[in-house]
Amino acid sequence: MTVLTKLTSKDLEKLQAEHPDYRMELVDGNITIMSPSGYESDEVAAEVVAQLRNWVRPRKLGRITASSAGFELPNSDVRAPDVSFVLAERMRRTSRSFAELAPDLMVEVKSPTDSLPALRKKIQNFLSQGTKVGILINPDRHSVEIYRPGEEVVVLGDGDVLTVRDLLPGFEVAVSDLWSPEF
Repeated sequence: MTVLTKLTSKDLEKLQAEHPDYRMELVDGNITIMSPSGYESDEVAAEVVAQLRNWVRPRKLGRITASSAGFELPNSDVRAPDVSFVLAERMRRTSRSFAELAPDLMVEVKSPTDSLPALRKKIQNFLSQGTKVGILINPDRHSVEIYRPGEEVVVLGDGDVLTVRDLLPGFEVAVSDLWSPEF
């Protein structure tokens, strides 16, 4: 008889230390190796990080991280959204290891190899673990989907303004400003 053992966050930390060139997540006790994103999707994620950081930091509202920050969720999964925000009162000091909480806001940016259903499932997983707002950004369609637990998805496009009033009062960014510039 074969007995399969579900891996833990400690196993993930060990594997990550042994293989530092790989980005990994722990989902349902299994390790998933993350592929690099496309250039455009990472540029969009960097723009979101910059916009959020420039709003959050001077106001001391919380912490912004990019795609390498892992969160150990209440269900023991360890996931890394492309962009995340944690309110200051929930994380007074930074963690050297995985943050043992769900971020208040998480953002996924679709890369060429991502499937929309898988990204939406990841967002729903975060929402079920305590995340208040999940955002899916699709550079291919110039669209932004905003998810909140128990609410209908809000879809924005060019000409719309992205806000997250419940977490970031006053923060606004034009959806069209998220896309990679042409020079």
